[in-house]
Amino acid sequence: MREQRIFIIFTLFCWIAIPVIGQQSEITALDRQIQAFLNSRYGQWHDMNVPYADGQLLFDLIVKNRYTRALEIGTSTGHSTIWMAWALSKTGGKLITIEIDETRYREAIKNFKEAGVSEYIDARLADAHDLVPKLKGPFDFVFSDADQSWYRTYFLALVPKLELGGCYTSHNVSDRFGNSWNTEYLQFLKQLPNFITTIDNSGGGMAISYKRANH
Repeated sequence: MREQRIFIIFTLFCWIAIPVIGQQSEITALDRQIQAFLNSRYGQWHDMNVPYADGQLLFDLIVKNRYTRALEIGTSTGHSTIWMAWALSKTGGKLITIEIDETRYREAIKNFKEAGVSEYIDARLADAHDLVPKLKGPFDFVFSDADQSWYRTYFLALVPKLELGGCYTSHNVSDRFGNSWNTEYLQFLKQLPNFITTIDNSGGGMAISYKRANH
């Protein structure tokens, strides 16, 4: 009963929050469709999906900076993808998203259709180890949420394809975590002379790196 009350309160808040989310443009039927879909799935996104707070963060970064050419490494079943596609529907952009697992990929495709964002997404079933180096770009926004041991490799492959002023976000990275891969990767990001990196801990931990120079 307590969980039901919490969900009802959260749902009401989300509907109230739509004007805030869409304050830079008129609220559309698509906004309401996406919000309704996200509300209906709140608390049910498992299988390596991001928490709600991180979805909202990704949306805000894209809309605020008017990004239009986005890439996601690690679709899972599409929670983060839907948030980014929603933002790109407002900036006139599109998202390439990569998923290696066919079951998750098929589920994501269904979710995109139900949320109404399929036209803003180029979903690819592929191994990001192989595909990422082959992507031509350019990109102005990247969200990395795949195998952590390859975070640095993905980053280095995409830096030349990331536009000046572009943003590279890395999930599950936080200055609150003490494990070795996180510490090493975060130190790597913060030591880059041509990037400015900050951390957002409102969700699962997000490193936000803005490209300020080519070298």
